[in-house]
Amino acid sequence: MLPSIDWTRPWYATVLPARGRLDLQRHTVIEALNGQARALDLRNPSGLPLGFVPQAELPEGVAYEEFIGATGGVPTRDNLHDFFNALVWLTFPLIKRQLNALQAAQIALSGVGKSRGPARDGATIFDENSALLVLRDSEAGHALDAALRAHDWHGVFVDQRARFDAKGDADVWLFGHALMEKLVAPYKAITAHTRVVFAGDDYFALDEMARRAWLDQRVAQDLVRQGLSTADFTPLPVLGIPGWWPQQDAQFYGDTTVFRPKRKAA
Repeated sequence: MLPSIDWTRPWYATVLPARGRLDLQRHTVIEALNGQARALDLRNPSGLPLGFVPQAELPEGVAYEEFIGATGGVPTRDNLHDFFNALVWLTFPLIKRQLNALQAAQIALSGVGKSRGPARDGATIFDENSALLVLRDSEAGHALDAALRAHDWHGVFVDQRARFDAKGDADVWLFGHALMEKLVAPYKAITAHTRVVFAGDDYFALDEMARRAWLDQRVAQDLVRQGLSTADFTPLPVLGIPGWWPQQDAQFYGDTTVFRPKRKAA
């Protein structure tokens, strides 16, 4: 399954360092992942060492999130979905730990049930399909956020295109592992649930590794203080991000089946 991933794609830059640390020539996938989990001293919300275990170790009737919270074991199947999930654990362990804590707490309160409720819905969307968009805490950064939330796609991707340059003030990090899986075979309509984070000039002066660490700590702290709901996200068609797809011309962005106008309030 792994040869199907094109690691040169810009959307995999988020987890590429974690992938690069895995020695899959000498170890199985789970062995390699656990070696990195130990090296990073990953922990679950209870402080237990976190590792990756075969899916068969998840007892019947026990919720996935509950099992992680109780044992530190992350049930992992031999597929792309769970491989990307593990890479995100190795990249943003503090955020993943807090998401697990939120989900486990909700399960403890109300059980698994058919309806997850807003907190678990928000955590599931975050875990599966989110992107983190870091914007400079400036007038221009807040204007870009407003344009994104208004679905002013021309304003975001064309008028403010330069802000997505390497030295600009808009920084995109993919987080959702289902989102990463979909992008193995990319198509135009793939859309991320995006959480916007404002950062000062100090963040934009950091190198890539330090930015990851900053973002992991900041978002995890925000989740502790503020919790999470589905209202925290705004849509972002990921192949519209400048430089992430060829031929991003007027016709590309004019496709209203993907770059949809905002619905008017009833």
